[in-house]
Amino acid sequence: MPSASRLAFVELLGRLPLFSGLEPEVLAALAERAKPRRYDAGDVLFREGDACAGLFVLTSGSVRIYKVSSGGRELTLHVQKAPATVAEVPLVDGGPYPASVRALTEVETLFLGREDFLGICRRHPEVALAALTVFGRRLRGLVALLEAVTFGGLRQRLAAALLDQAAPGEAGVPTLSGTQQEIALHLGTVREVVARILSRFQADGLIRIRPRAVELVDVDGLRREAEVEL
Repeated sequence: MPSASRLAFVELLGRLPLFSGLEPEVLAALAERAKPRRYDAGDVLFREGDACAGLFVLTSGSVRIYKVSSGGRELTLHVQKAPATVAEVPLVDGGPYPASVRALTEVETLFLGREDFLGICRRHPEVALAALTVFGRRLRGLVALLEAVTFGGLRQRLAAALLDQAAPGEAGVPTLSGTQQEIALHLGTVREVVARILSRFQADGLIRIRPRAVELVDVDGLRREAEVEL
């Protein structure tokens, strides 16, 4: 890896929760071992069930982490944006990748082999502790998703997804960019169902449907829709 790229990687690693406690020379050693990999939008980084070869560090772009049912229906577990790490759990337990990861945009990564990562954990226990923190955050996110899928109707889940994923748009109006098909994949349903509920939300004055985007007109109203009673 060229020295300029290595220095940039050292700086990026130091900003990630998994490696932020390491000394610069340790980060530099990781940078020496890391291999750059690039993916186009739509490319699969790995599939559920593949043997875990190592850790992916996203340096640019974003990916979708998802599961596929026996019938071929996809459910998005999380959308991860750079800078971030992906596939931490199987590094430790030695199992296969528990989900698939696909590039949503052009993605650049640095790949760190499993043995290199475990070697760092053995020499620097603070990395293992940081990994536990990352695992805990992932688990909380999965529990929240399970709660929504189990106890919430699709209307509630869609409202929650709009609130969770929207970003400031024109004039500061929260806006979720993307197609209705992409929203459906996130919820594990089909586009026609999403389109029907979005139309109801628009009729109720909660949102405004735009080409490839949804504007959140009544955030408080959407929060009430998203409430799930256990």
